[in-house]
Amino acid sequence: MNGFKTAMFMTVLTLILVFMGRAVGGPNGMAMALVLAAVMNLGTYWFSDKIVLSMYGAREVGPAEAPELHGIVRELAARARLPMPKVYIIESDTPNAFATGRNPEHAAVAATTGILRILDRNELMGVMAHEMTHVMNRDILIGSIAATFAGAISWLAQMVQWGAFFGGGRNNDGEGGGSFIGSILFSIVATLAAMLVQMAISRSREYMADEGGARLTGHPRYLANALMKLERGVQQVPMDANPATAHMFIVNPLRGDGVISLFSTHPPMEDRIRRLYAMESSIRRR
Repeated sequence: MNGFKTAMFMTVLTLILVFMGRAVGGPNGMAMALVLAAVMNLGTYWFSDKIVLSMYGAREVGPAEAPELHGIVRELAARARLPMPKVYIIESDTPNAFATGRNPEHAAVAATTGILRILDRNELMGVMAHEMTHVMNRDILIGSIAATFAGAISWLAQMVQWGAFFGGGRNNDGEGGGSFIGSILFSIVATLAAMLVQMAISRSREYMADEGGARLTGHPRYLANALMKLERGVQQVPMDANPATAHMFIVNPLRGDGVISLFSTHPPMEDRIRRLYAMESSIRRR
């Protein structure tokens, strides 16, 4: 099922990208966008983890440099019967974490220095169990694909808007490309469509990772307590993060209030915490 969802997700984003290419450069732009989508699909499969990790200056650490974090990840990997992922640290005061990679055999987990400062061992275990569940469910590939495509669609949307301003909504072949207002609306709708697809996939997978992480530790409260601290921490020190990669983090690294919060790639924090507390009685009965 996860493989089917990934294929459908890639298809929808590819189609959006192709139509954006058509709006920018007509038939030639459409063909170029199709080639770009193919290259991006291959590129994100093989190199997405390196791209995202380098974007945030993450550095790989060993057991000697980060003994507690390394020990927690190793213990959870053994419980989940997964290969030991690479462990990275990001120098950032914003408390957060994410997982990346194309499959469990080529996975990596990253934690900021901020999260290591504010969480105790149990809470950190809850967070890493959430990330290991993403690895186990193979969510990390689709997260990386979403980040790459969202960035490309956003860039093409800006191209459509600039083309509308300076070209009157006409393509390079002189064919009618629609009105000025039509071009602007198309770029907005395409960007919104990509964001909604990304948001729907991301939110459902966050709920599953919360549940899987709670079952992996056997203590839902570990993650619930961590999420409360992380939400406060991000509000106090929001990260200078690329919006296209926001969905990869355990909590949204961008501070969004009001209407913006409705389009968050993450479920409402109150709902996540409520679900985790509700799991406690069922896990204790096992």
